[in-house]
Amino acid sequence: MTFSLYHRLALTITGVFMLTASAFVFWTQNLSSISRSQAEQQLHLGLAEHLAQDNPLLKQGVYDYKALENLFHTLMVLGPAFEFYFVDPSGKLLTYSAKPGEVKRQSIDLRPLIQLINEPDKLPVYGEDPRSVEQNKIFSVSPVYNGDTLQGYLYVIIGSSIADSISAQIKSSEQLAQSTAWLIAMAVFLFAILLLLFRTMTRPLKRLSQFIQTVEQNDFDIQSVDKITWPSKHNEIHLVGQSVNSMLETINQQMSQLTAIDEQRRKLLAHLSHDLRTPLASLQGYLELIEKQPPKGINEQEYLAIALKNCNQLKSLIDQIFELAHLESGQSNVSFEVFNLGELIYDILAKFALKAQKADISLNVYPANCDYTVYSDIAKLERILSNLIENALRHTPAKGNICISICATDKSYSIAVQDTGVGISPKELPYIFEARYQASNTRGCKKSHAGLGLAITARLIELIKSEIKVNSRLGQGSEFVFQIRSADTSQ
Repeated sequence: MTFSLYHRLALTITGVFMLTASAFVFWTQNLSSISRSQAEQQLHLGLAEHLAQDNPLLKQGVYDYKALENLFHTLMVLGPAFEFYFVDPSGKLLTYSAKPGEVKRQSIDLRPLIQLINEPDKLPVYGEDPRSVEQNKIFSVSPVYNGDTLQGYLYVIIGSSIADSISAQIKSSEQLAQSTAWLIAMAVFLFAILLLLFRTMTRPLKRLSQFIQTVEQNDFDIQSVDKITWPSKHNEIHLVGQSVNSMLETINQQMSQLTAIDEQRRKLLAHLSHDLRTPLASLQGYLELIEKQPPKGINEQEYLAIALKNCNQLKSLIDQIFELAHLESGQSNVSFEVFNLGELIYDILAKFALKAQKADISLNVYPANCDYTVYSDIAKLERILSNLIENALRHTPAKGNICISICATDKSYSIAVQDTGVGISPKELPYIFEARYQASNTRGCKKSHAGLGLAITARLIELIKSEIKVNSRLGQGSEFVFQIRSADTSQ
């Protein structure tokens, strides 16, 4: 059986309340008994002394029951709540007001008596009750002297057996029962109020628990459930409820993003499968022709050249796919170091010089003497610039120009790859860094590349802690700009 938070709190409070009430009742009764005993003993502290002074028989050493019978009878009538005993200096009972057979002790401990005589301010003091083997009671005591000789002690018990019997009857009376019933009823009422308060405080937590279970049953789709609107109060449960709503909204957004990303991946795989199948089919076709001994007049070297071209294209596509997958997996390492930016740029331009010459496109660097020392990952920066230059060559017509510009600032260098190509439409600018996206104004055959170059470039720039921006106009060209750190900030 599962207990809710309210039930557990109720059971805990019930136990604590019962223990506290029991301890409180015990403590109050004990305190009341001590206070009453102290007051009664203080009130009758001089009783035994007055009796001893007013009865010369005791001073004369007359202490037998018959001689003192009239005295005991008179005192019992006047004060039935008292019992009188006369003990010798050793504590032995010599005579007493009780009837024969009622006394259970023949001697008492004198230490409480001497304590009360010497320290009358430290009350209450309890002495042994001769009528009981174990019970102690408050008392009044006075030493009895005949001249300088100690005859014994007059020992007066305050609260006789008759008084105890009457007190027991009073405790069992109807009035006491009614008072007890009222006290219990008030305690139950207070307990019910306490449970109601706890139920009120735990109700929001119960609503929150039920809401989370409902959301979980609906696969965390908060659109399909009624969201709880929590009041803006300084209440911990309400604050937790607001946090849960925000957390569920974030989870819902992330799940939507994951679904969209998964859909994009599916489309990307479908497109890449087509791109891979095209050169593979062409390669297979030409190889089959060569194998079957084509008719005379067909140049086999030409077929092999076409097959090799398709092989290279297929390899390039596969390399780009693996590179993009590696970057998106987050497993790519970054190694920052200090190097000369100008040397790297001229090495990259030398790699594209022949291709640019064939396309009748000029490659320039501004300023020509860019002897700048930077702090970055040289391999990833080389890949970024190569992708941007290759992209510029693909979109720039003959007689065009591609320029790499470097602008120095206090803590970084701004690198811009500019071309005089066909430009990019404003509607397509937000999508050019998405995987497999190819702009509508791509020059030449779109089958020659998979549209992954800019997507790879964007992820590489993120790795070197930078950001790329694009400025482009149709018919005028495009400019890709990003920044890298100066070597002075590497420390």
